[in-house]
Amino acid sequence: MERQTVRLGIIGAGNVGAALVAMLLDESRFPALLEAVGAPLSISAIAVRDASKVRPGIPAKLLTTDPLALATRDDVDIVVELAGGVDDAYRYVHAALSAGKSVVTANKALIAAKGTELEALARLQNVDLIFEAAVGGGIPILRALRTSLVGEKIHRVMGIVNGTTNFILSAMASDGADYGDVLAEAQRLGYAEADPTADVEGFDAAAKVTILSALSFGTSLEGAAIARQGISAITADDVAFAKRHHYVIKLVGVAERVGEFGISMRVHPAMLPEAHPLASINGAFNAVFVEGAKAGPLMMMGQGAGGNPTASAVLGDILEAGRNRLLGRRSATPDVETNLHMIPQGELQSSFYLTLDVLDRPGVLAAVTSVFGDHGVSIRLMEQSGMGDEARLTLVTHLALESDMTATLEDLQTVDTVDAIGACIRIVGEDLA
Repeated sequence: MERQTVRLGIIGAGNVGAALVAMLLDESRFPALLEAVGAPLSISAIAVRDASKVRPGIPAKLLTTDPLALATRDDVDIVVELAGGVDDAYRYVHAALSAGKSVVTANKALIAAKGTELEALARLQNVDLIFEAAVGGGIPILRALRTSLVGEKIHRVMGIVNGTTNFILSAMASDGADYGDVLAEAQRLGYAEADPTADVEGFDAAAKVTILSALSFGTSLEGAAIARQGISAITADDVAFAKRHHYVIKLVGVAERVGEFGISMRVHPAMLPEAHPLASINGAFNAVFVEGAKAGPLMMMGQGAGGNPTASAVLGDILEAGRNRLLGRRSATPDVETNLHMIPQGELQSSFYLTLDVLDRPGVLAAVTSVFGDHGVSIRLMEQSGMGDEARLTLVTHLALESDMTATLEDLQTVDTVDAIGACIRIVGEDLA
């Protein structure tokens, strides 16, 4: 009897797609892949924009320029979506699931926006929708959340989930350089896109936090906006202050329980104590820190992006989907918890770091501290440095409601002796230092 083959249709042959194809065509891997799945894997077709382009290592006979047709072909069992974007990718994945194909994707934007709808369709069709590589590249954090930790009550997931911003902030800390100079270097090295907005303003991290929350708490994946603040306002002076006071600045994504049924999701720069586990994660590495009721704190780290690490995660998903396909089953996925509600950002508490450029005149300090006092925000540390006719005030607050800090910032803008308000950075994780 001829052994059944699990047939793949791959949409996209960029860095990740090309690395995946190389792994699948590497004959030295065949025995391990066969044992992992229980049947050989074969590539039926690879969808690309330009089939005439020479792609070393990718047989030209496999190329097609019709991804939608690929998604429903009879000789495809698993569709691997690596094209990116939301609208077109949604059409391909929806068509594949509707046709009874399992789907593997690394597309965090698609899953964050349409994941709940697509998962419902996959469940209806009794096929898989697996997206390990959508968060953390080669770090198997999503698999851990949906298998090893599925019975754990998770209190908080906090991570460095964007390699571009972590590279920039790490370089600013080690070299004392300004944000703009390090961003230009990151672009030269290929760590940042020509338009870095999605990374440096936190959009990429926000999509990943949305996915982490869904697997940790059962929140929906329907494209809801979450609180987001990027790193473009951070200066070398902010980084130097953090270092003097034994902090490290990182862009963190946080999803956590607030009470029994409240959930908070957010992305923002944070000053972490040097002893915090995430503080030592440098360069383009990612790490996710999980706090569970019984398991306690645990952390996973690794390469957060790049062709090979991400392709490795995609391959792991293909193996899982292939095994399930042969056995006529699908992997369990968490239900959406309808009793959860989002906590408004203003109801959360934090300590804050803030810089103000002010006119160096008598009475300026009194005017500034009066604004803080009017909103019940207590100052625990203040430094002043002269700049000719101006001075820079650096302040750190005690714990304060975000709504009170927001109101303070709004009123500071109306003080005629305040010339500029710099970065406002939360100080978090001191209880874990």
